[in-house]
Amino acid sequence: MKILFIHQNFPSQFKHLAPALAAIPGSEVRALTMRDLGVSDWQGVQVTRYGTDKKNTVGIHPWILDWETKIIRGEACYLAAVQLKEAGFEPDIIISNPGWGESLFIKQVWPNAKLGIYGEFYYHAQGADVGFDPEFADVDLTTEPKIRLKNLNNQMHFEIADAGISPTEWQASTFPDPFRSKITVIHDGIDTETIKPNPNVQITLNQQLTLTKNDEVITFVNRNLEPYRGCHTFFRALPKILKERPNAQILIVGGNGVSYGQAPKGGGSWRDIFVSEVRTKISDADWKRVHFLGSLPYDQFIGVLQLSTVHIYLTYPFVLSWSLMEAMSAGCAIVASNTQPLHELIQHDQNGRLVDFFRSEDLANEVIALLNDPDARKRLGLAARKTILEKYDLKNVCLPQQIEWVKQLTRL
Repeated sequence: MKILFIHQNFPSQFKHLAPALAAIPGSEVRALTMRDLGVSDWQGVQVTRYGTDKKNTVGIHPWILDWETKIIRGEACYLAAVQLKEAGFEPDIIISNPGWGESLFIKQVWPNAKLGIYGEFYYHAQGADVGFDPEFADVDLTTEPKIRLKNLNNQMHFEIADAGISPTEWQASTFPDPFRSKITVIHDGIDTETIKPNPNVQITLNQQLTLTKNDEVITFVNRNLEPYRGCHTFFRALPKILKERPNAQILIVGGNGVSYGQAPKGGGSWRDIFVSEVRTKISDADWKRVHFLGSLPYDQFIGVLQLSTVHIYLTYPFVLSWSLMEAMSAGCAIVASNTQPLHELIQHDQNGRLVDFFRSEDLANEVIALLNDPDARKRLGLAARKTILEKYDLKNVCLPQQIEWVKQLTRL
């Protein structure tokens, strides 16, 4: 097979699948990306980087700003694909994450190739992330037209895609018929051999404080600290947690930008806004036990999860974070929000605890209860890892299914 991956931040979701396909004898795997990987051959995948100097049109109607951005990226990818074709490359299969528009025009280059797209999310004006949080709901009379325009990219891909793959049932369910019937649900997979409990783990913070599994450690992870991932609920739970657990250390992983939703209207970061809100309720001594670690190298991030006594994960009804499943694989006792798509992974008090997304006091109480109950933490942590091993293990479950999905593309 000749296979082409398209992702503006390759390898991302394809970091396991692409090398696995490249390792199949006789296969040729290439990737088009806007990311500079620093190499032209990445784990057997021949990488072609492309870019664009085009910018959004000054004064363009704000409703179509995002759409114009996708067209700019789609054009850049199209031109790079034309160069690949002129160099003699003819893929049998193209696999793309279409979210940024790169593969919009790819079938104009290779009309006979089978196109499989990563079905991450289809936007809705109601029933998912939009309007979910009334405190930050930027919803008005223009919301539904904007959502329709936002889904143009999805809809244009429906016309050219032969199949889809989605990481969770709920994310797949957001897509409309008839394309929903073309989506196969297979998660990206968790490397359970790398991400596993480690009783000997230790981390030193600021070259001063060394933490081990004997310490009481609460972990919270966001790519960026923002309301979409519940940072406001988390911060509002801290005063009670810190007061009632005088030995607890809080480890917070994540940047200060925005991955989803909107930036604060008044400027600054969501982290600073919510820290300012709760800081007066926390003594200076207690605040010293709150540690902002920023974005960590992956091995250090896994160490944080392995160290965790209780791990907190909160989200709007939206795309599921890998970090939750990685925490489960590490054997963490999880306290998570009672929102989709978590219902596929966590059953309350069986392999984690679920709380109302908005109720910071309930979150604090559940965390404190688990900190007081080592037997429950052990039971939930073992069950969490068992869930990942049985349903989401990379090598034994997900990757074989993904490879079979790719092979099925050739038969369509």
